[in-house]
Amino acid sequence: MQKILIVEDDIELNQGISYSLEREGYLVISAHSLKEARRLFWQECADLVLLDVNLPDGEGFALCRWMKEQKEIPVIFLTARDMEEDALNGYETGADDYVTKPFSMKILLKKMNVILKRADTGGRNIYDDGFLKIDFDMAKMEAGGTECAVTPTEFRMLRLFTDNAGQLLTYSVLLEQLWDCDGQFVDRHTLAVNVNRLRGKIEDEKHKYISNVYGMGYQWLK
Repeated sequence: MQKILIVEDDIELNQGISYSLEREGYLVISAHSLKEARRLFWQECADLVLLDVNLPDGEGFALCRWMKEQKEIPVIFLTARDMEEDALNGYETGADDYVTKPFSMKILLKKMNVILKRADTGGRNIYDDGFLKIDFDMAKMEAGGTECAVTPTEFRMLRLFTDNAGQLLTYSVLLEQLWDCDGQFVDRHTLAVNVNRLRGKIEDEKHKYISNVYGMGYQWLK
């Protein structure tokens, strides 16, 4: 059972997140200050930390930096501070993700799942849900135990989708990110062709991954 340390001084929010995580099978430890979090960090050996920025005795940025210096542990910021410089500061301290409040619990759970699986594979960039396995470092993919040939564009798409599981990726976001390395722009029609080709490689009747949100974009369902 994976253990999550929640560092959040809002007692009601802390309890709400704890309840949701426990329903998903996680073991949860709660802290409401930097001091308490430092003690629990060594005492409980958590697998992942959910960390607020504004705490009664200081900022979570300092705690994140301190934890990363002690050992490699995944950290996700959960904060109301939504300025770009705050997010950049969070990533610079070593955070694995920066989520602003209010947030979707379903999306947070997806992010945690991806980050924890990555940590379990020794830091390698691997997505594995039991049916679909993608090794981004080795550029290999298997669906149902069968290795599939995937193009560089399809791998970039898979990276975008799995990193943003549960979120709608608009056509404009995907088109901006899928600028081919040789300078060839991927237009909307080409995007649709690539998505359909990718779905043919990774989906079957029991496993659906990519949803087309008509007129808006695509969403990774897993």
